Amino acid sequence: MQHALNFKVVADGESLTFEEVKETVNGACKEADYMGKRVLLIVPDNTRTAPVGMLFKAVHERIGTHTTACDVMFALGTHPPMSEEAMLARLEMTPRERTGQYRRVQLLNHEWDNPDALATVGTISSEESSKLTAGLFAMEVEVTINKRVFNYDQLIIIGPVFPHEVVGFSGGNKYLFPGVSGPEVLNFFHWLGAVVTNPMIIGNKWTPVRKVVDHAASMVRIEKLCFSMVVKGTDLAGLYAGTPESAWDAASELSRELHIIYKEKAFHTVLSCAPAMYDELWVGGKCMYKLEPVVADGGELIIYAPHIHEVSVVHGKLIEEVGYHCRDYFLSQWERFKDKPWGVLAHSTHVRGGGKMEDGIEKCRIRVTLATGIPPELCAKINMGYRDPASIDVKSYANREEEGVLLVRKAGEMLYHLKEQPEWAGGKPQ
Repeated sequence: MQHALNFKVVADGESLTFEEVKETVNGACKEADYMGKRVLLIVPDNTRTAPVGMLFKAVHERIGTHTTACDVMFALGTHPPMSEEAMLARLEMTPRERTGQYRRVQLLNHEWDNPDALATVGTISSEESSKLTAGLFAMEVEVTINKRVFNYDQLIIIGPVFPHEVVGFSGGNKYLFPGVSGPEVLNFFHWLGAVVTNPMIIGNKWTPVRKVVDHAASMVRIEKLCFSMVVKGTDLAGLYAGTPESAWDAASELSRELHIIYKEKAFHTVLSCAPAMYDELWVGGKCMYKLEPVVADGGELIIYAPHIHEVSVVHGKLIEEVGYHCRDYFLSQWERFKDKPWGVLAHSTHVRGGGKMEDGIEKCRIRVTLATGIPPELCAKINMGYRDPASIDVKSYANREEEGVLLVRKAGEMLYHLKEQPEWAGGKPQ
């Protein structure tokens, strides 16, 4: 099966209809190619805004009756497993539809931390890792992936593209690595992104991490098709179909246009409101690193999320041990931290932001304050500021940009940049 790049893009203020989506899906999926085939759809969990259900239904309508299997795996990375109810919500599937037209569809959680669920597809050599990372790392990295993928003839990746703190722009092969991968390559490239730093990565396309992700995906020798979505609000502004590389490449160009907001000057106070889909700080941290570039030196970013009561269900104990710190805090004490999961260290630096060590003292560029359900004692333990969310009147932060106060009511997906970026932030995204 050969898949040329097909795409539909709509003007501002409009959304692709289901009929237009089906037209793109039908152009990419020829019915005759799927007779008797086994197909696995790989989709994100509920921490991404996108009409995943619309795409699932369009693909199933096109090929579901021709395939011997048309199943769905949720690309959790290291996120907690999803309940059946959450899976149905993600796919916009009713219980009646689940027992009716979609009764043959298996709904599968990825299991990143279960060795028995993983298969090794290869190793990135020291020479290859050095080349991919421009010399930052020279080490062997085992590449593992959920072994269920090898039960299928084709993988169909369905997911949105946004600016991303680790890889530059999400989407494409990122739904394989780390979406359905094992921990080794995941930890490697998350720490690689942290070493390069979030401001130098986010909103840039051809990052060292993207090179690692695409290289790892090339080791998965199964046919792949990708539907990359670009959303504006909750509307589907663009849909791109092709290889994971080509569909992502095209979608990231539209994401760059729609998902980066430029401001004239930095703000001394930012109130960053986390939507309900971020139910723990592990994902709610996006409300920090999507806004870090517009916080002034010495300023404060407040993550406002009264509904968040957990640091991380999966990684919480490790984060309590490590705390939230800037990159140089870890690098200056590498012997102490090198055996901790590198993905956790990377998350720590992304949420805490930029900084440096001076005479053994950590000096972070900005203050990060949690106005969440996480108690003050725990905030202090993990090196974060605390505010009682009940003390915050969100409306009082509105319309004060001239005063240096920015309110973002739904943070975490739009990237904020200054029109003239300071040197520490790496300049305008490339």
